[in-house]
Amino acid sequence: MQNQQRAANGTPARDRLSSANYMGLLLAAVAMTALASSSQVTAVPAIGAGPQTVMPVAQRPSQAAPPAVTASAQVPAPSPIAQASMAFSQIEIIVRRNDTLDGIFRRMKLSLDDLATLRAEPNLRLSLDVLRPGDAIHLTHMNGEVQSFVRRLNETQTLSVTRGSGGFHSSIVEQPLETRIGHAYGRIDSSLFEAAYAAGISDQTALALANIFGWDIDFVLDIRHGDEFLVTYEQIWQGGNYLRDGAIVAAQFVNDGRVFRAVRYRLPDGTASYFTPDGRSMRKAFLRAPVEFSRISSRFNPGRMHPILNRIRAHKGVDYAAPIGTPVRAAGDGRVVTRGFNGGYGRVVVVEHGNGISTLYGHLSRFATGIGIGSRVSQGEVIGYVGMSGLATGPHLHYEYRVNGVHRNPQNVRFADAAPISADRREDFAATTAPALAEIELLERVRVASIE
Repeated sequence: MQNQQRAANGTPARDRLSSANYMGLLLAAVAMTALASSSQVTAVPAIGAGPQTVMPVAQRPSQAAPPAVTASAQVPAPSPIAQASMAFSQIEIIVRRNDTLDGIFRRMKLSLDDLATLRAEPNLRLSLDVLRPGDAIHLTHMNGEVQSFVRRLNETQTLSVTRGSGGFHSSIVEQPLETRIGHAYGRIDSSLFEAAYAAGISDQTALALANIFGWDIDFVLDIRHGDEFLVTYEQIWQGGNYLRDGAIVAAQFVNDGRVFRAVRYRLPDGTASYFTPDGRSMRKAFLRAPVEFSRISSRFNPGRMHPILNRIRAHKGVDYAAPIGTPVRAAGDGRVVTRGFNGGYGRVVVVEHGNGISTLYGHLSRFATGIGIGSRVSQGEVIGYVGMSGLATGPHLHYEYRVNGVHRNPQNVRFADAAPISADRREDFAATTAPALAEIELLERVRVASIE
């Protein structure tokens, strides 16, 4: 229901501009210019249309007098405004790569003198010249003479330029964003994304939910049928129209009977992070899985039969089956000590993290740009891409976690927490997060009551 309402309300910003905001600003100026002109006018049509000529009625070639008609059948002459509207053309230009305004004006046969006049205004030049591929420019012109110029500068501001009797006039139209709070409940029957869709939240919010709890829950290995989540999150609206989901404010995830809660808190340096209700960071020193939403094809197993060598050979890591090219992330902060081809591992990266801990990522198809021996990497940074180099029967990532050279099962290693809320921020943290946590608690009580 929530998604259906969004779809019904959602309207691209440029469509709104081309109606009330757009035509209301232009009509008077265009009518004045059209009525003042007594020469033949050539209307430049939209892209892809052929040229057409529109003449004022007084200059059209003489024709034989039409048959007499009764007064009741006579068609009234067009009003001055209607005549003016036939004399100008509206076009929408989608900016292409390497486009410039000069190039666009030449391509559309628009007045370069008008462009020079517009660019001569110091307050306009930067707003006109900074073009991004995909930007939309709305123009109204008469015989190549610009009557209006409208383009979106950013998500909340639109530049509107119109021609008046004294020249061009410009204004910035403000369209502020509005943040509303949404709520969702989901129960997992097959996958997190399907549950998120049924709950009315976007894939981006589902992914954010997994990232918040990803240090405690392996969303490949640990997810169970019947797991549940509650989430309060920001919804971004503009002019009564839904735009997108924003950040998660607070969330609860029940995994195999274990209850996890997290709340968003903005730190003094301006960054936002997620913490447990008692102020412990949701972040851990290492990610539980280095590949998002993949399938485990082979677990940590000291007595595994090797599928290619056909003999018992310990499997000292975890294999994540995923399509070739799937990004592989560094499990923790560290320094790259190995990058290259290494026998059965194929293309491999090894990262040292300090305290005797290292992680290995094997069978890669390629390495991420900028990753070399000695490179510093941050937790979650892409270091390579899934492949099947070396001794591999199919595309997957082979991941190992070692402590002082000894292999450990990365699925059950206990990771150290990141820094908690400092003592001097405890009071502010409790006061700031209390409303969001109370809302999650209320949603939980409603959920339980509905079951009972």
